[in-house]
Amino acid sequence: MRDSKAAVQAFRVCVSDAALEDLKTRLRATRWPNKETVSDWSQGMPLAYLRDLVDYWANRYAWRAREARLNEFAQCRVLVGGLNIHAYHVRSAHSQAVPLLMTHGWPGSVVEFLKVLGPLTAPERYGGDPRDAFHVVCPSLPGYGFSDAARDPGCGVEKIAQLWDELMAALGYATYFAQGGDWGASVTTQIALQNRGRCRGIHLNMPIAAPTPEEIANPTAADSKAFAARAHYAKFEAGYSTQQSTRPQTLGYGLVDSPAAQCAWIIEKFWAWTDCDGNPENAIARDELLDNVMLNWLPGAGASSARLYWESFRNSFGRELPKVTLPTGCSIFAKELSQPPRAWVERRYTKLVYWNELPKGGHFAAFEQPELFVREIRDCFGRMR
Repeated sequence: MRDSKAAVQAFRVCVSDAALEDLKTRLRATRWPNKETVSDWSQGMPLAYLRDLVDYWANRYAWRAREARLNEFAQCRVLVGGLNIHAYHVRSAHSQAVPLLMTHGWPGSVVEFLKVLGPLTAPERYGGDPRDAFHVVCPSLPGYGFSDAARDPGCGVEKIAQLWDELMAALGYATYFAQGGDWGASVTTQIALQNRGRCRGIHLNMPIAAPTPEEIANPTAADSKAFAARAHYAKFEAGYSTQQSTRPQTLGYGLVDSPAAQCAWIIEKFWAWTDCDGNPENAIARDELLDNVMLNWLPGAGASSARLYWESFRNSFGRELPKVTLPTGCSIFAKELSQPPRAWVERRYTKLVYWNELPKGGHFAAFEQPELFVREIRDCFGRMR
């Protein structure tokens, strides 16, 4: 363990004044396109909304206060597989606490989990039972936030699953549970498939499963709902994915150079994918939305974060979906992008021990509905402890 411990370094977010001044200068010098020709978001983020948001970001968003919030919980950087991986590592004071690895997706970051770290690690402070406590590890994906970007090809979800297992070992955990949504669901599923002996069970808020030919030919009501969601995504939502999975580098030049572009590219998805009734700020506070943008802007992650699509779509997706035999729980939030029926899911995740469909919440479950999310984690892993 001596070498592993030597690879773990304490970390705090500390952004230079020069970086903040550069951001404000770029925001104030934004070259704006002409106004959209519609009165809604159907052509993308409306000009008036983004101009107002950029003005707030440049003149009223208080980064130093937000930075202090990011530093309220313990963080580290851990060298695994030649990459320094940034992570929140928050240990519980309770002896019965169990390790929990939680993985974000795109266009999210570890900011998504800030509101659940306290309730998961110190449940008694939030009306919970100490017996439900976890030691929580939330790593930033390679090329996201303050984690190193891969320097060579090959860092898709399969590789990240290996890195995460090594990460948990480096932090001293012989066993753990794993949780994820979006890319985090893909990585968590891969951890379960690789089944290296440390992961005891998984929880997903976006399980990955497919229909049979019979279900396609003769769909039930649940099947039809899932097919409709897929069709909507393919027609109206998938453009970003096509670009990021084919030409992430080209996209990256604009995102890394223009904070307004980076902001629009990200927050449009919070409009489309949250349970927000047409305004992303109904689901997530404006400062929190900008916190997440900052974890993309500050490290210049526009290309490196998009590259995960190029890596994983080329090497992992499109294959037959192998069976997952570790205990699995799923929480399906009402406005999640993908909503495979339970029949599809339990055919792939063969030890489905927990399933719940929630009446509200969207793609960013921990960010949007932290209380519901914490309850789901407790209920799910309570059946696996």
